[in-house]
Amino acid sequence: MTNTKTRIKHTEEFKEQALKLAERTSVPEAARQLNLHASQIYGWRKNARKDSASEREADLAAENARLKRLLAEQAEELEIVKKAATYFAKHLK
Repeated sequence: MTNTKTRIKHTEEFKEQALKLAERTSVPEAARQLNLHASQIYGWRKNARKDSASEREADLAAENARLKRLLAEQAEELEIVKKAATYFAKHLK
């Protein structure tokens, strides 16, 4: 006779509440209160941090792209001003 357990799938809301509880108390205490393994809460916390880090990286990449475009525009404008200054310097003499 095999002892098979069905896997329980917890909702995202449950995971968030468990993580909040773990922040207030501790991971082992939260696991004990919720009848979970502490490793589950540690895994959820790791995934939550990874998700927030990837969002932060995406925001930084978008900001980096915006700043690169702005820098390219500024460089182009500076080049135009340099050419204009050279042109007027030659023609004022």
